[in-house]
Amino acid sequence: MTEKEKMLAGELYYADSDEILIKERYLVKDKCFEYNSIKPSDLEARQDLMKTILGKTKNKFLIEQPFVCDYGYNIEIGENFYSNHNLTILDANKVKFGDNVFIAPNCGFYTAGHPIDANTRNMGLEFAKPIAVGNNVWIGGNVIVLPGVTIGDNCVIGAGSVVNKDIPPNSLAVGNPCRVIKEIKN
Repeated sequence: MTEKEKMLAGELYYADSDEILIKERYLVKDKCFEYNSIKPSDLEARQDLMKTILGKTKNKFLIEQPFVCDYGYNIEIGENFYSNHNLTILDANKVKFGDNVFIAPNCGFYTAGHPIDANTRNMGLEFAKPIAVGNNVWIGGNVIVLPGVTIGDNCVIGAGSVVNKDIPPNSLAVGNPCRVIKEIKN
């Protein structure tokens, strides 16, 4: 099994010594640099370049600059997606956003993690677990979503939250760690 196959399977893999993964990260980071350098008012050029960065997009979306990701091809965004400034997606595994997702500034979605055991971690091994965000989700500023988390449809995640476990649909969730405080009735 290649390191990339291990990465996508959620197994321990070597990210920093695999030439293919290193090459893929530099390729997309160069594209992110280019994207972040485009004049903000040139929305067409920004959208065209973002379509080459992300694995799958719909027609209507806007990602404010700056934007950073690790691979790009593991990211899928739905229709009417909006992200404010400073979105970081560590997409060593799949990150899927549904339709009508709104993300406030300074948010991070991190599929990558490192072993708790120091000896294993110091060998350069890491893992990646997918993240899924449903439809009609609003994520407040400075939210961090950790590996393996699913956020259900119609959720609101309060500013400053650290989402380390699944959030069921129709929930208002806040805090560190993030927890459901109220059901949202639609």
